[in-house]
Parts: sequence; C-alpha cells; structure tokens
Amino acid sequence: MIELIGVSLFILILNIPFGYWRANVKLLSLQWYLAVHIPVPFIILLRILTDVGFGWQTYIYLVLAFFIGQRIGSLFRSQLKKHMEVSSCLFMDLFKLRKINEH
Repeated sequence: MIELIGVSLFILILNIPFGYWRANVKLLSLQWYLAVHIPVPFIILLRILTDVGFGWQTYIYLVLAFFIGQRIGSLFRSQLKKHMEVSSCLFMDLFKLRKINEH
C-alpha cells in the first residue's frame, strides 16, 4: 500500500505541468492529446519498476492521481493568469513570476 501511495503522489506531481500545458491549448488538438498522453509511458514504466503492478484496484488510485494532477495544473494556470501573462510552460512561467517578484 505504501508503494501505491508513493506512485500515486508521483503521478499526481508528474501531471501538474502537463495539465498546465493542456489548459492553454485547443481542446482535442494535437498539443492537447500530447499533454494528456505523454505521461502515460512513464506511468507504465513506473508500474513495472515498482511493486504496484497492474491489479484492477490500483487503477482507481492511479487514474484518480492522473486526473487530479491534470486538474491542479489547469487550476494553477488559471490562478497565475490573473496576475501575469502566461505561456504553456509551467516552469517558464514560474521563472518569470520569480523575476517579477524580485523587482
């Protein structure tokens, strides 16, 4: 169970930048599909490398973590957009925000 919680948290955190990106592109566009699907191979690899496995009960936690991470990224972009001009890249916008706050 500890491994499942750790993997779920990793998946949640991994999906935040992708949710941020997804929120800035047209629905069902190529970039939208990429933002949703690029994390999937990493999640599969993580499942293989850990003791989590592919049991049906693990899907509840991992799919939920996936969508919560995407949603957090989207919400974070919405909040940041209220204070500054944002791009599709969370890390670049956080860097710009840090520079704004330094001045």
